Amino acid sequence: MDTPVFRLHDLLQRQREAWRLRVPDCAQRMDDLARLRVAFKARLEDFARAVSDDFGQRPRAETLLADGMPVLHEIDHVRRHLKRWLRPRRVAADATFWPAHCTIVPKPLGVVGVVSPWNYPVNLALVPLVDALAAGNHVLLKPSEHTPRTSALLAGLVAEVFPPERVVVVQGDPALAAAFAALPFDHLLFTGSTMVGAKVLAAAAPNLTPVTLELGGKSPAIIAPGCVNARNVARIAAGKFLNAGQTCIAPDYVLLHEAERDAFVQHLRADIAAHYPSLRERGDFASIVNDGQYARLRAWLDEARAAGAQVATLPDGEADDPARRLLAPTVVLDAPESTTLMREEIFGPVLPVVTYRDFDAALDYVNARPRPLSLYVFDDDRARIGRVLAACTAGSVAVNDCVLQFVQSRLPFGGVGPSGMGAYHGHAGFLEFSKQMPVFHQARWTAVGWLRPPYGARVERLLRFLLR
Repeated sequence: MDTPVFRLHDLLQRQREAWRLRVPDCAQRMDDLARLRVAFKARLEDFARAVSDDFGQRPRAETLLADGMPVLHEIDHVRRHLKRWLRPRRVAADATFWPAHCTIVPKPLGVVGVVSPWNYPVNLALVPLVDALAAGNHVLLKPSEHTPRTSALLAGLVAEVFPPERVVVVQGDPALAAAFAALPFDHLLFTGSTMVGAKVLAAAAPNLTPVTLELGGKSPAIIAPGCVNARNVARIAAGKFLNAGQTCIAPDYVLLHEAERDAFVQHLRADIAAHYPSLRERGDFASIVNDGQYARLRAWLDEARAAGAQVATLPDGEADDPARRLLAPTVVLDAPESTTLMREEIFGPVLPVVTYRDFDAALDYVNARPRPLSLYVFDDDRARIGRVLAACTAGSVAVNDCVLQFVQSRLPFGGVGPSGMGAYHGHAGFLEFSKQMPVFHQARWTAVGWLRPPYGARVERLLRFLLR
């Protein structure tokens, strides 16, 4: 059921007042997360069905692995470490002010807003919720209107586990999402496209709301010379075609040496034939989420083909199924840089291949474009891997694999520049939704008082000492 826009301020105020009356302590946070885990695990099959119904077709295994498992692991990781994270951390004061000392005290922010997307509608809604709760906040969650069955199930899950003054799910169209982003939250996290992220940042600006933006972009996979082989190509294919490429950190394009292009296509063709032998008869490949996204991808492929690109559907002879929005895995060669496919994030099962003659040219190609959300490097030469890491900046990097950096609870996840700002997951998420409050503790005796007026010879001697 959609939430009326006029109710948003009331929901926010109710949560803020409840938080001020009783900030969740460690015991409350641990209990909240434990109850959330039990309720969520009991509904895993329900979520798998809801996500598949929202997409039209999505493999149960992909939802359990990519949506279910990260949430359970995040809860377990946070509960394992939360007591330690909550301890005030003592740090030394500057030697000039001895015997004073300092501490850093983690404090919850208050009420956090979370806007989650449709591509992983469970993971990208509940993982930030877990981190925000661990930090001691109350949460308003706005899931995507493009996955309504999953959003309704999320609302039911949250309503069973939490009172609305602690966590509540609001549902609605883009107009409600715009009003949601304009609320005076204590922090706002948005996951989605770069274009919409800019609008969210503008909506939050009048309230000076701190914002975490998890966006996207064109994440490259660089294959070093001599490293095109069945193993590396299979790992790229697994990351690219998971969820039919509707993954913000999927490899958007491949950079490889021009002499190895044909070998790459052969390996890719064999891998796709082995793992997706029939898109029409089996349910192992996800549908494109809606007609608009399907039409966009078809238009981009038609544009690239008209511009002279070679567009090959894999496996051979596998036809798309527009009625079910199934777009077969596709490789694109020689696409002009002017085509939309090469300028915009693809977000679908389409993989352009870009060739280079010199490895440094591949690094220049990446650095000439906006900083990506993820960067993938396939190489067995440690020195050359080091060169890539030194030359390029990305939100995250994986070496000799794809996507798996996202599910590492001890690694922060976030973009840089156009691909986002801020980071979460694990301790990074706890920090993102907390204020690390600095506290200076003065001692009973201190020499600082000697620096007060009237300023005379003693103060001059002290100044000469301090400014030496």
